[in-house]
Amino acid sequence: MDAFEYRNGRLYCEDVPADDLADRAGTPLYVYSRRTFELHYDRIAAAFAELDPLICYSIKCCANLHLLKLMVARGSGMDIVSGGELHRAMAAGVDPARIVYAGVGKTDPEIERGIAAGIGCFNIESEQEFENIDAIAARLGRTTHGALRVNPDVADPHTHAKTTTGAKETKFGVDIERARRFFHTYGRNENCRLDAIHLHIGSPIYSAEPYVRAINKAMTLIDELRSEGYTIDAIDLGGGYAADYETGRSPAYEAYAAAIVPLLRRRNLRVILEPGRTIAANAGILLTQVQYLKTGGSRTFAIVDTGMHHLIRPAMYDAFHFIWPTRAPGMVPPRRSAQMELQLPGAGLQTYDVVGPICETGDTLAKGRALPKLSRGDRLAIFTAGAYGMAMASNYNAFPRPAEVLVDGDRATLIRRRETYDDLIGPEMNPSPL
Repeated sequence: MDAFEYRNGRLYCEDVPADDLADRAGTPLYVYSRRTFELHYDRIAAAFAELDPLICYSIKCCANLHLLKLMVARGSGMDIVSGGELHRAMAAGVDPARIVYAGVGKTDPEIERGIAAGIGCFNIESEQEFENIDAIAARLGRTTHGALRVNPDVADPHTHAKTTTGAKETKFGVDIERARRFFHTYGRNENCRLDAIHLHIGSPIYSAEPYVRAINKAMTLIDELRSEGYTIDAIDLGGGYAADYETGRSPAYEAYAAAIVPLLRRRNLRVILEPGRTIAANAGILLTQVQYLKTGGSRTFAIVDTGMHHLIRPAMYDAFHFIWPTRAPGMVPPRRSAQMELQLPGAGLQTYDVVGPICETGDTLAKGRALPKLSRGDRLAIFTAGAYGMAMASNYNAFPRPAEVLVDGDRATLIRRRETYDDLIGPEMNPSPL
């Protein structure tokens, strides 16, 4: 599912050795594969082609402008959650009518910009938010569209509690009973036309079954609302489709589609999808270098030059990311799995905790990980880092954020320069009185 592979013991991104990229751009370094981004988008589009969906790439997972332009060129719309993401989407050249705007805390200026731009739809999260969008549209003399976010109270048991969003009690959206009352109160407003239902049940979802349950509940609601004279033109299924953090764990796009498409066939609904992680995650890696090796009690620590400030998922979600040296001569890397030592018996692997430089005990990228014997200066690749990696990076402990590189065949392009110390203090220079 990606274009990262080992050839003669060296890691390549497409046709460029990862070490060559690190030599030229330094570490830590995010590296993306154009081929993988495009392949994943094309596969999900093909799987759901019968429904002719509007696919809106979820900017929040990986927001580099050059990657957004790749998606727009492929035909993608954009799923946004902030004014900043609206600005990025517009800079990437997307048709505003192909933008859907989610998020529970949209400010008045953000709403105004969305209406003025002519975005396709606001995903509505609460009664007060709807009233505010409707009032702003009236003040601007414009009409906009809303999709009510409905929580169908389904969840995938494999989804982390911090990324489960389809339960009844959540800050996102409204439950089924409130949805009915919502339409009775607002369903015939003219300034913000409530004419769609939005679902998003969490991420990652490793089975089509939660989608099936959610869609069945949503379709019952839509049928009831239509019978009462309300216009429902579209259903937005959200995102959450899984990525291969571990080899072969996520279903193929065709497996999701085989279960979902029959439920929406001939239902006279425009279908919207919001994939993000499933496109971007396996399209990116994070390269890092071992700074020191340290023994503490029974544990050996590999201290690297990246950490939770650049990839927060392990610290925040206890997430697994496969890690392997960029050079592993004479050794075929195992399947990406938490049980690597069982796959390479007798390979002479050693057990390490891979940790970062941040002054937090939680700055741990991997615990008890079986790896080839490491030395100071070795480079490691952290796989499946394209989603919620750089997008969630910070300057904690005053570390500059990494550079980003896009590889296309045998060509590499720096698509975001490494931050400098001057970048860190730039916004604090030249204070002015309020």
